[in-house]
Amino acid sequence: MNLAERMSRLGTETAFAVSAEAAAAIAQGHRVYPFHLGDMNIRTPDNMIEAAYKAMKDGKTGYCSNYGIAELRQALAEDINRSHGTHYAMENVAIQPGGKPVIGKFFLALMNPGDEVLYPNPGYPIYESQIEFNGGKAVPYGYTEGKENFEMKMEEIEKAITPKTKFLVFNDLQNPMGAESSRAELEKVADLVRRHNLTVLCDEAYFDIRYEGKSQSLASLPGMEERCVILYTFSKKFAMTGWRLGAAIGPKPIIDAIAKLNVNIESCSNHYIQWAAIEGLTGDQSGPKKIIGILKERRDKAVEMLNNIDGIRCFSPNATFYLFPNVTGAMKRKGFDSYEDFRRAALKDTGVSFCSRLHFGRPQPGEQEAYIRFAYSGINVADIEEGIGKLKTWLEA
Repeated sequence: MNLAERMSRLGTETAFAVSAEAAAAIAQGHRVYPFHLGDMNIRTPDNMIEAAYKAMKDGKTGYCSNYGIAELRQALAEDINRSHGTHYAMENVAIQPGGKPVIGKFFLALMNPGDEVLYPNPGYPIYESQIEFNGGKAVPYGYTEGKENFEMKMEEIEKAITPKTKFLVFNDLQNPMGAESSRAELEKVADLVRRHNLTVLCDEAYFDIRYEGKSQSLASLPGMEERCVILYTFSKKFAMTGWRLGAAIGPKPIIDAIAKLNVNIESCSNHYIQWAAIEGLTGDQSGPKKIIGILKERRDKAVEMLNNIDGIRCFSPNATFYLFPNVTGAMKRKGFDSYEDFRRAALKDTGVSFCSRLHFGRPQPGEQEAYIRFAYSGINVADIEEGIGKLKTWLEA
């Protein structure tokens, strides 16, 4: 029995391999500080848990519409309109079993074989995987260190566009870098999209994981609402990673196509969980506020301690729960020129487990600086302090 040829083009999240190594170390009796995987060790708000339980008791345990229940679609459209200044109705919303399915369905619905797609690299590895699996050509664009955060290489993006370029994957408030576009950068992206007639997968998974300021959406700019499909997820804001609920929000013809894919792939999203999501959007908001407070405390401690290590510099992003410190100097001091050797030695000698730049897309020609990713969504402040303290001692020995 042979696998289909397309399977050779399907990637994965290699961060899960790091997780397996960390689990093996724990099984051997070692202390591990889990900065590697962006899961959350924070409880879903109680009012949402209670709403799901009530929905189950009320019999909301069967099939529902492949678009999602009307009440949730309407509530989500209204919530997005308030934060984005958009004009969506429930017809512009298709509920999904998580945010990730939006990526694959976007390309299944819109991309033809040979179409070129601009995508962020470093970036979420599933973009590259789904583009290539579905027969497209993945064209990476990069970032550079600015004064306060990473900035998109706009000239590089412009030069990469050809007559075959049809799509842009835009992940502001980005995983793994925590990068956030300024208003000026958003306007440059919007101008590029309009000039080249591109359709945008606008990944806003971390739009509401916000510590200072206000998140801005590309879809809010003139001419962008009709060109963007927003990836929305309940996983982050409501600490619902394992509940698996999200949505695609965009022009009705695309949403109808995605809903048709829903019928073919999973029939519908979990019924009673959708009622919990309505409670999350319209009910008591103290739970999400508490989650943000916990994450901010973790961010502040991690950034402070990383920047106190010789050979490391780290931005303090206003959103997401990721840090992408530059470790070029630290690696040189310890005599490492391999990400994997450095990462595994750190795990073995300190118990600190993290991902590296290698886990977020193929390295591009000309990269000079070395970066690792720290996720602080699944580790408490006391363990952040203890773990990074051990890492500092090891690196500066």
